Amino acid sequence: MSDISPRAPNIKVQNIVFALILVLLFIMVCRLFAPFFTVLLWSTLLYVILSPLHRRVIRKIDFSTPKGMILKNIWAAVFALGAMIIILIPLGFIISLFSRQIADLMRHSHEIFNRESGMLADFLNRVSVFIRDLTSGEINISGEKIRERIVETAAAGLQNMVSASSAFARNVGKFIMGLVLMLFCLFFFFADGPYLARLVFHAVPIRKEYIRALSGKFMEITRNLFFGYIMVALVQAVMAYIIFAVFHVAGALVFAVLTFICVFIPMIGGGIVWLPLGIFRIFSGDVTGGIIFLVVSGTFISLLDNVLRPFFLKDRIQLHPLVIFFAILGGVSVFGFNGLILGPMAVIFFLTVLDMFLREHEISAE
Repeated sequence: MSDISPRAPNIKVQNIVFALILVLLFIMVCRLFAPFFTVLLWSTLLYVILSPLHRRVIRKIDFSTPKGMILKNIWAAVFALGAMIIILIPLGFIISLFSRQIADLMRHSHEIFNRESGMLADFLNRVSVFIRDLTSGEINISGEKIRERIVETAAAGLQNMVSASSAFARNVGKFIMGLVLMLFCLFFFFADGPYLARLVFHAVPIRKEYIRALSGKFMEITRNLFFGYIMVALVQAVMAYIIFAVFHVAGALVFAVLTFICVFIPMIGGGIVWLPLGIFRIFSGDVTGGIIFLVVSGTFISLLDNVLRPFFLKDRIQLHPLVIFFAILGGVSVFGFNGLILGPMAVIFFLTVLDMFLREHEISAE
């Protein structure tokens, strides 16, 4: 007994020191990988989405032979390059057209607010009367005051878009380098994805069944968030661009991009973009065209959400849309563009781990 007791404090001190060293090394590793976090995140997202197709393609290849190893690397390169092409071609077209349409929209706005001031004043006076009648006189705002607010909001919004475009142009070299690194990551993910995943899982000090459950949940969340939210928003934005272009809306792509952002807002969605455009058309004198625009936009933009989202999700993400909305909003606020995925993922992972904890300690979830 005299031999054991003096060693116990030493063992405890050693464990504490070892834990501190582990924490410091973990922080150092995080700092090392932090500059490449965005590249790793979206490379992982693309890999998770395309991995089922990749596994189906290579399932009959024998990797124990030299020919099999060569084919594995060839298919990894094909999928990595294919993913980059799928991203770059539409992105290049959108960036080029978006920049031109911002300039066109600014010029068109200048014409409306200056050359056609009489028509605009009449339109805003009608809006003022409509608001006053609708609220029984509770809201009495003049057409000139509405004009001032619109000018301020439009100028600020367009200035932000111009600033964002200029910032992207200044950082185009950094963007290209990020794409090269993403291509590099994707190649090794497709070539050695299962092996890399096992390395990460073995380094996490959690029971293996929990690791399997969390990894399965990660794959499920990633695919469902992408197809159920990002892809649905993308389809709605494409439909919005087609409709806006058909109805000759100035800056159709700019408003389509705004639609992509706004469809994440519960209840309102893309209506916050197309509804004012339709009302403006009606008050501008094109009553028939405005009504048709509103009906077509409501049917093929907003109602499309109710058709596509249940089809992609099929109740796999059982979260209220308001929770998803604030998760995306908070994620974008904290992580920037990456928060589009990280926000909802963090909330769903938290609920998953909480459910594991409750089951582990036999606590009723109710």
